[in-house]
Order: sequence, then structure tokens, then C-alpha cells
Amino acid sequence: MKLLIINNLASGYGEGAVYDFIRSLARDGDEVCVRSTDGTTDLRGMLDDASSFDAVVASGGDGTVATVSYLLAGTGIPILPFPAGTANLLALNLASPNEPHALAKILRAGATLDFDLGEIEVQGQRFGFGIMAGAGYDALIMHGAEPAKRLLGPMAYFSAALSNPLPQTARFAIELDGETIERDGLGILIVNFSKIQFDISVTHENQPRDGVLDVVVLRAGNAFELIPAVLAGLLDRGGDFPDRTDSLEIHQARQVRVDADPPMEVQYDGEATRLMTPFSARILPGAARFVVSEECLELFGEA
Repeated sequence: MKLLIINNLASGYGEGAVYDFIRSLARDGDEVCVRSTDGTTDLRGMLDDASSFDAVVASGGDGTVATVSYLLAGTGIPILPFPAGTANLLALNLASPNEPHALAKILRAGATLDFDLGEIEVQGQRFGFGIMAGAGYDALIMHGAEPAKRLLGPMAYFSAALSNPLPQTARFAIELDGETIERDGLGILIVNFSKIQFDISVTHENQPRDGVLDVVVLRAGNAFELIPAVLAGLLDRGGDFPDRTDSLEIHQARQVRVDADPPMEVQYDGEATRLMTPFSARILPGAARFVVSEECLELFGEA
């Protein structure tokens, strides 16, 4: 096996689990190439020869995996998301193990599935996302969580949410496949994979292979009004609570454009961009080929 590992040194807790993964994976005759960045070196140049490898391991947080997946979109190159970040939501959604030896085992097994990616464009810049992008309250949480992620882990997002109970609301103009609606609220989410921290599902169904984006408008006037929707997400693990309450309004579209008054900060897969609305988003059907576990095959293989 000839393997390329993209290793984000700045992700997560810096514990170096990817090196345990290499020791578990490597066999006689294998070639493992590790290319590291702390955010200074652009990932694009690290992937120029990715087609000459059997697979690419994206070691880092969800933002790292999203960037690698976007740069390799449509190439058919297998990507193993290695959960070395803070929240690792993609691994949660894919039902992937966190333990390095188990990840080495599924890479050797070689099962893959193609998943949709999202693409957003804001202020002339384009980013790919695997889980969700958005503007407003979610971006405020991502921004607020950044300083404490290494110390608090996933709880940093919860802490950031609690410290901003009365965030700015806005009037959103949302274009869905050419049809425009206007709504007031705390923010908007463009969803591909629906599960977030603490295994809460934003939408009732998790369908990252259906060729459309879920567009979720946070219609609450403050953070406390979102609590019923959070509770509904927690109770929906068995599939018995599809209603997300009136605080979430859910649409579907292949192309989306969002404007906000006042302008709101934009985020993608936990990365605070410091860029403001308006932004546009579109679906890239089946653009990412992920190496997956048997459980993931059972969850999504028939989709």
C-alpha cells in the first residue's frame, strides 16, 4: 500500500495518535508519506500528486477533512477521515472508530462510499464542507469556542453557546433553487450530515447521499427558544420524534443564496471564516469517496 497522510499539527490536543495509526497499519513493502502543516503551509500543494497514492488520510479536525475532501472532490481517491480534532463530527456521522488500530483495520479492509459535499462562496472565496455551513448564531459559537477547544474539547462549543444567550437576530433573504423567502431569526444552517455535538441530529433524517442540502432557519428570538429543538434532537435517536418545533424551519435545495440584515459571520465545518454574508452554497453530489466502517455501510450503503 502506498499511503499519503495529511497531518494538521494544530488540530485537537496534539496527541499524535496518527503515529500510532502508522505503526499499526504499516506492513512489509508499504510506503507511508506524511506531510504536516500547522496551518501555515497550504494543503493544496500537499495534494498535487495524490492520484499516485492508493488512499489519502486526512488527520485533523472537521475543517481539515473538509478541505482535503474539497481539493480532491470528484477524483475518486479514497479518503480516510482520521479524527484528530476537537469535535470530530464527520467521524460521528460516519460511525467511524476513534481508535488508531481500528482505523488501520478499516483502511486495510478498503470499503468505500461516495458522499455529497457542500460548497460555499463568500466574498469571492470558496470553501468545501462535509457537515454543515451557516451564518449567524452557529458562526458566533464557532468563533467563541476557538480559544478553549484544546482545554475543554467539545464542551468549548457548549460554553460558547451559554456565554451568548442573547445573540444578534437578523432578517434573512434566502434563495432556494431560484425561489426567495424571507425570515427573521438567529441564523441559518446549510446541512449535509445532520449530527452535531452530543449526538444531536439537527434534522430528522441524516441523508448525505441524496444530492440536496437541508436548509435550516433558526427562527428563535434567543438561544433559550432553541432548547425545545435541542431536546427533540436528543429524543429522536430512535426515530420517533421527527418534529423539531417551530424554532427550526427546514427546507431542501441544490443551490442556496443567503443575505442577512444586519450581515452575519459565516462558518463551515467548525471553521470561523471572519467573512460576512451574503454567501451562496451548492451541493456537489457524490464528490467525496470516504473509507468507511461496516457500520457505515449498513447505515448508508443502500442510499
